[in-house]
Amino acid sequence: MNKMNFVSRVFDSVAPNYDLMNDVMSIGIHRRWKNIFLNKLKPNKRMSLVDVGGGTGDIAFRVLSRGGKNVIIIDANKKMLRQGKSRELQRNYQEKITWINGNAENLPLKSGSADAYTASFCIRNVTSIEHSLAEAYRVLKPGGQFICLEFSRVSNPLCSKLYNAYSSNILPWLGSVIAKDRDAYQYLVDSIRNFPDQKTFLKLIQDAGFCRVSYTNLSSGIVAIHSGWRI
Repeated sequence: MNKMNFVSRVFDSVAPNYDLMNDVMSIGIHRRWKNIFLNKLKPNKRMSLVDVGGGTGDIAFRVLSRGGKNVIIIDANKKMLRQGKSRELQRNYQEKITWINGNAENLPLKSGSADAYTASFCIRNVTSIEHSLAEAYRVLKPGGQFICLEFSRVSNPLCSKLYNAYSSNILPWLGSVIAKDRDAYQYLVDSIRNFPDQKTFLKLIQDAGFCRVSYTNLSSGIVAIHSGWRI
């Protein structure tokens, strides 16, 4: 089974419990990470945003609550999109969100059509990081911002040891107990370990053509926010 099909199966399985598992696995800290992420994005009423891999709408709802203009959500998994649409009805954002089933490596959008591109815990699941970054660059307007929140490398040796023990043992167990799918959350652990570290990912973003690329570690590097600008 290739990576695309395997990831699709994983998210088919976790979609009904995705938001609950985020809270449980991070002890709610993911909410703080996302608030910092939005602080760096600085949504406003003129900003048109494409949120890639944002199927449940978590980032889009936060953007709109902070004054964002509209959001296009693109996700490769239909079940994740259905979860997001059901949450949208509770928030009355129907006129502000467009939901598209699509691939990060071949975005169904016009070139230069977005003011900002966000990806939250998505990029590590793609088949080709390079192709996804190239697509991000293509769909952004000149001066548009790429901003990505993703798991990364823990910088503190003691924290790294504790985090590795937690991710290796507790995360798959939580997956088996709450989501009834240990393998899906074992994939989560493996995908984090296989994703490039902060500096390597920064270089990939630069190679895609972005300028003023930087990153900020959160929680000692458990996650990092990478940002860059289209020339």
